[in-house]
Amino acid sequence: MKYCLFLLFLVLPSFLSAQDIQRVEPPNWWVDMTHNELQILVYGKDISTLTPRINSKRMKLIKTVSTENPNYLFLYVEVPSGTKAGKIPVLFYKNEALILEHDFELMDRPSDPSDIKGFDTSDVLYLITPDRFANGNPHNDEIPDMKEGENRKSKNGRHGGDIRGIYNQLDYIADMGYTAIWLNPVLENDMPKYSYHGYAATDFYKVDRRFGSNEEYRDFCTKAKEKGLKIIMDMILNHCGSEHWFVLDPPTGDWLNFQGNFTPTSHKRTTVQDIHASEYDKSAFSDGWFVKTMPDLNQRNPLMADYLIYNTLWWIEYSGISGIRMDTYPYPDKDFMGRWTCEVMEEYPEFNIVGEEWTTNPAIVSYWQKDKVNHDNYISCLPTLMDFPIQDALVNSLKEKENWNAGWIKVYEMLANDFLYAHPEDLVVFPDNHDMARFYTQLNNDFDLFKMGMIYFSTIRGVPQFYYGTEILMDSDKSPDDHGIIRSDFPGGWAGDRINAFSGTGLSKKQKEAQGFTRKLLNWRKSNTVVHSGKLVQFAPENGVYSYFRLSDQGKVMVIFNKNKSAVKLDLAKYNEILSGHSQAYDVLNDRLIELENSINVAKRSALILEIR
Repeated sequence: MKYCLFLLFLVLPSFLSAQDIQRVEPPNWWVDMTHNELQILVYGKDISTLTPRINSKRMKLIKTVSTENPNYLFLYVEVPSGTKAGKIPVLFYKNEALILEHDFELMDRPSDPSDIKGFDTSDVLYLITPDRFANGNPHNDEIPDMKEGENRKSKNGRHGGDIRGIYNQLDYIADMGYTAIWLNPVLENDMPKYSYHGYAATDFYKVDRRFGSNEEYRDFCTKAKEKGLKIIMDMILNHCGSEHWFVLDPPTGDWLNFQGNFTPTSHKRTTVQDIHASEYDKSAFSDGWFVKTMPDLNQRNPLMADYLIYNTLWWIEYSGISGIRMDTYPYPDKDFMGRWTCEVMEEYPEFNIVGEEWTTNPAIVSYWQKDKVNHDNYISCLPTLMDFPIQDALVNSLKEKENWNAGWIKVYEMLANDFLYAHPEDLVVFPDNHDMARFYTQLNNDFDLFKMGMIYFSTIRGVPQFYYGTEILMDSDKSPDDHGIIRSDFPGGWAGDRINAFSGTGLSKKQKEAQGFTRKLLNWRKSNTVVHSGKLVQFAPENGVYSYFRLSDQGKVMVIFNKNKSAVKLDLAKYNEILSGHSQAYDVLNDRLIELENSINVAKRSALILEIR
């Protein structure tokens, strides 16, 4: 008998050591959430051989789901309304022996959920690639146990920009007139190379340590809000990085599309709406992978779908962000995306999400927006989308020689397609972003066209977004479509930079002019409610001149573009329906009053913003 007991004591420690908990996701939750049912992923060696129990009225275990991989357990729990915050013991038994215990924390909500408000048409978004903006903490450039270190000499390497660097320049950003910051992804991308961009996440719950920490990101959101700046988080639900821990050890055989085998996407996004599309083509688009290092997630797997939804809610509640930019919006399972948007907006009704649907066809873009009545009855709760059709049309309008079917007519007719959208006034408009040639390069470095474009995107309907460096004419001339060059370092963000755009040191005369022009334009827009939400009325272009009005009870704003190489004397007769009874206008950019008589002069290759008085 003693011999048997001795053997038992020898075996028991080795058994216990084989059972451990490596991950619990989400790491915590909050009381009094609308979503009071929660999925908790528990990961550890052979964890499914144990039986979880929760002996608490504050959190009830509804069901446990195990998978073919014994290293996973998915717990579904309920947190009753009125539950008090605190730690809830989750017990894991083998038969009747207690093997493991984990304290899951329920927290009080950090703020009233009604205070979580998203970005809107009063905002101007400043898009930043964190690795390329400013290096505020050189000590996190190299993390010994992470796969890729700092290499600023390589256009595709990590350059060391971080959250601290952006934090240090919040005053510059606010002073320029921006009111919201969209950061390219900040989650961990522990990939062997080319990881700076952030679109190959290896941990959905952790900020990349080369950018900072979760706590630092949360504090950054708080400090930015104190300076009148909202933070928009870039998220990806379509794919992750090939080094993600649940890719290396997936819970189910269908956790990834095509059973985890690389099969490239066709990128044929029209298959989603095409009433004639084959099932083969639909799958080739939505289930295919972007690249081999970005496995495509299967949102039709209910465990995966729940995981992604609760992850999104966790980040909103934890960080206090004011919006989400959803990458590659049409690529995941579309029914899941409809559910995801609706559940997020149910929890945070004043929140905002903008989806990336990169096509110049407004019929395809409009399909995804909330309140759109679709041919297949598809329902979405997505508030807004990136307006790629207007971006493309505006660039062509600026560059093309005027003709009956070229030049300004392109953007005029594209804007006429707004009837396709349920809420065209909410679209995000932009001259460029982190994936396309720099705006100045697109316009062949033409400064006059650049200024016209900036005025257009600042005064047209929607929410303007500008990429970092646009205000100082950053270009991608050396290789227009090379992402490493498009995302070049912002000058002055690194110690020893010869040029410092934050202070103006070393900028050329034209760069300083562009920066000052942008600052004046955006700060004017910040306080002009007519441009935020006024009705848009456009007039068909004639002889190289295009014009439109923004109208509301607060006033009238007229915008006029003259692309001609000579000044134009613009006859005002055709504008009588709006200008009748008005005798003066204030020229915003030139700080002067203009008499509205029979005509006004518009200088060559320029634009006017007129506040009608």
